[in-house]
Amino acid sequence: MKILAVSDRVMEQLYCADVRQKYPDIDLIIGCGDLPFYYLEFLVSALDRRLVYVRGNHDKGPQYTVEGRILEQVNGGDDIHGRSVQREGLLLAGLEGSMRYRPHAPFMYSEPEMRYQVAQLLPLLLKNKLRHGRFLDILVTHSPPFGIHDKPDIPHTGFKIMRNLLQWVKPRLMLHGHIHIYRRDTVTVSKFEETTIVNVYPYCILDFNNLPKPAEKHR
Repeated sequence: MKILAVSDRVMEQLYCADVRQKYPDIDLIIGCGDLPFYYLEFLVSALDRRLVYVRGNHDKGPQYTVEGRILEQVNGGDDIHGRSVQREGLLLAGLEGSMRYRPHAPFMYSEPEMRYQVAQLLPLLLKNKLRHGRFLDILVTHSPPFGIHDKPDIPHTGFKIMRNLLQWVKPRLMLHGHIHIYRRDTVTVSKFEETTIVNVYPYCILDFNNLPKPAEKHR
């Protein structure tokens, strides 16, 4: 099961006419926020694959296509913030945005506000457990969990409640963006309890059946 995950930056390697020839075996596209809708729509069309995504703190709506059409959502994609969906046999759920650093700004949350978002999501994950025997396979977020891949400044601090969520529902994989990578030695793959956590910035290709080995383990 091959996943193309993208976040935060439009990449020429993907935004090109021969992207399908470069990556012919992608099964699912996952967006982790702060990307223009035209880019995500292009990937859906060019790769002919389904997309799930969450929005980042810099996302604003509505957005426009290269032809000038207004997009409230990505055509061919599903915004999964606060939702759980099944795609290609996998159970996915999403949480958008970053830590709040500007009052009343969209797609930003204080820790209590994000706790409320998680509380709203939990009943849906419980339904997954009853129906499928597991809560979740992949958690898709914009921000990382607190203390894992995050930074000390408020805009890039992760959410503590996300660590609790991982402990409760134990997804095999968590994908996030938001944290830009400038050094090759920056850790982008970690393990927390039973979950492999990947910073996908600006994109990565993952095999869900053969996840990358973590460089760090957290408790």
